[in-house]
Amino acid sequence: MDPNASSRRFPSSNRLKGKVAIVTGGARGIGAATAELFAKNGAYVVIADILDELGTKLADSIGGRYIHCDVSKEKDVESAVQLALAWKGKLDIMFNNAGIGGPGGSISNLNMEDVRDLLSINLFGIIHGIKYASRAMIAGKNGGSIICSSSSAAIMGGLASHAYTASKNAILGLAKTTACELGVHGIRVNCISPHGVPSEMLMAAYRICLGRDDLTPEEVTQIVGERASLLRGRGGSMEDVAQAVLFLASDDSGFITAHNLVIDGGYTSACSHLSSIYTFSFQG
Repeated sequence: MDPNASSRRFPSSNRLKGKVAIVTGGARGIGAATAELFAKNGAYVVIADILDELGTKLADSIGGRYIHCDVSKEKDVESAVQLALAWKGKLDIMFNNAGIGGPGGSISNLNMEDVRDLLSINLFGIIHGIKYASRAMIAGKNGGSIICSSSSAAIMGGLASHAYTASKNAILGLAKTTACELGVHGIRVNCISPHGVPSEMLMAAYRICLGRDDLTPEEVTQIVGERASLLRGRGGSMEDVAQAVLFLASDDSGFITAHNLVIDGGYTSACSHLSSIYTFSFQG
């Protein structure tokens, strides 16, 4: 199970009572936090991941189901949707969360095979998810909510590798075009763009950047809070992202589609480095 799960304290409610959800990449990190929160809000959750042991344990703990799913393989994603339909007869929520960090380095020396591998998961995996979730939702004739994981790297340059940034930018466009098509069926398509959340992916990057294999999630949250958030001293958490996904999955956001919900403490929207200027009085 996700090692952070025991420290999470989500209030239970019924915002998703009776709804059926799939979470790709749901065995750990943001996906696991979201799967847990969905369940605490009354949803039946299918966890789709390649981390079989973690995914099975988490699914068992929340009364859900687990399926091995490599989102780069179209058949795997189709099977995840079929599992949800066989289990509960419908699909209401699809959280396309699975992704990888992929290759870094200069654009001049980029290994295109590595780029293709990244796009097969980060972009084509999302396409597979929307394709099969929309089929099930259209057939169910009761609408639905599809949420796709993008990133702050899609909004502000220089936050991630070229390949990763390209994939996350593409997701924003895909969500808008599919929202246009699927809206007539009552299906909403939205994105989330987290920033500075101590996922396994970000932890690995920080450990390499700082040369510290022993770096903890708490330290990364502190660094982000001090240097990459307008809410000085406040970094982002898995729970912050999970709550945002819950909002987009629930009827609370019933009139929201084709939207990108940014969870970044304001970092990509404004600069606070010159905030002291507001304390001065200027006279003409």
